[in-house]
Amino acid sequence: MAAFKRMMIRGSLFLIFFIAPGVAFAETKEKIQLGAVENVLLLPWRVTLPARIDTGAATSSLDARKLRIRGKTVEFTLPEQYGGRQIRLPILKWKTIRSAEMEEKRPVVVLQLCIGSKRILTEVNLNDRSKSKYPLLVGRNTLRHGFIVACDTSYCATPSCPEATSK
Repeated sequence: MAAFKRMMIRGSLFLIFFIAPGVAFAETKEKIQLGAVENVLLLPWRVTLPARIDTGAATSSLDARKLRIRGKTVEFTLPEQYGGRQIRLPILKWKTIRSAEMEEKRPVVVLQLCIGSKRILTEVNLNDRSKSKYPLLVGRNTLRHGFIVACDTSYCATPSCPEATSK
């Protein structure tokens, strides 16, 4: 039974990382211009969050409150001002994040986001960002999906993925 579970997890990860990104990327191949701040839609929950677009950050990061690790899954709550939705996802891996003040290990999950007209799957680390102005930080790992950043503007790419409207 354990071998079957491992096989299913590996098969799912293969689909997520090798098949689905090509399908998602096929929606639009042109580069989309983003400003320093953009609204991003979290799919499938259809929650819109303001996001800081940060070319200096290697990995995207989401504000995850009441973070609980349960085996190979993580449970967390989105900030109240964005609906306070409880979410449970499988942990893809753990990533060590280094800053000037500290070094910490964070769980990384795969999220589907709608940025402009692009629907993408990307890795996002989870962290309490309550002291940050923006609940979502979009890093280079997400920007490589066909975005360019004009840091002198904001809110240039309204989420407009087909069948993905915000609640």
